[in-house]
Amino acid sequence: MKHLRVFFFTLLLLVSPFLQVATCQSDSDAEVAETAEEVSDLGIVGEDAQDFGDGNFSPAPGVETVCVFPKNSARLVMAGEETELLVGMKNDGELPITIIAIRASVHLPFDHKLLVQNLSAQGFNNATVPTSAQATFPYIFAVSKFLQPGSFDLVGTIVYEIDQHPYQSTFHNGTIEVVDSGVFLSMESVFLITLGIALLVLFGLWVNGQIQNLSKKTKRASKVEVGTGTRDASMDEWLEGTSLGKSQSQKSKKKK
Repeated sequence: MKHLRVFFFTLLLLVSPFLQVATCQSDSDAEVAETAEEVSDLGIVGEDAQDFGDGNFSPAPGVETVCVFPKNSARLVMAGEETELLVGMKNDGELPITIIAIRASVHLPFDHKLLVQNLSAQGFNNATVPTSAQATFPYIFAVSKFLQPGSFDLVGTIVYEIDQHPYQSTFHNGTIEVVDSGVFLSMESVFLITLGIALLVLFGLWVNGQIQNLSKKTKRASKVEVGTGTRDASMDEWLEGTSLGKSQSQKSKKKK
C-alpha cells in the first residue's frame, strides 16, 4: 500500500501541469465563445490585396482584444507549417468598428528591436463589429522553415477604423515555442507517453509484491509443527538414524 500511495502521488504531480494547461485553455476558449458573434462574410483577402499602411496607431478606447491558440495551449509552432489563432474583439464604444487587417511579427525574446520575421498580413474587406458586440477573427501564419527551434516572441496586432480614423490593438505579445516538424509532439502525445510509463511502473510494483508474497509462503511451507514447538523438516531428516534422533523419537512416544 505504501508503494501504491507513492506511485499515485507521483502520477498526480506528473499529470497536474497538463490539467492546469487544459483548464486555462478551456477558460480562454469559453471566454472567446461567450464573446464571439457570428460574422457571415468577413471578406478575407490576401496580403497585397489591400493597403492598410505600415504605420503604428494607438488603440481606440472601449475596445478589448483576446487571443487563443485553438487546441494548442502550449503555443507550439512548427517551422514551415501553418498555425491558426483566433482574435476576439469586444466593442464597448459608441461607434461600429471596421476591421482592416491582422498582422504579426516574430522577435527575439530579449530584445524586440531585433526583428526575426515579418509574418504575412491578413486583410478584410467587410468585417465589422457593431457597438456593444463581440466578434472573433481567424489569423493563419507560418514561420520560416529555416528558423531554428527555440523560444521567440510573437507580437500580433489588429488594425481597424472607427469613423474613418485608423487604430490598432495588440492582441498578443508573448512567447511561442518554435519546433522542428520532425520532432513535434502534441500535449496529448506527451500525456499518453507519461501515462504509459506510469502504468508500467505500477505493473512492476505489483509483480514485485506478488513475488515477495510467494516467497514468504514457500518459506512457511518448509516448516512442520512437532508437539508444541516448530522444527525444520530438513533437520529431522538429518537426525534420523542417529542416537539423538532415536532419543527424540522415544520422548515423543512417551508424551503421546
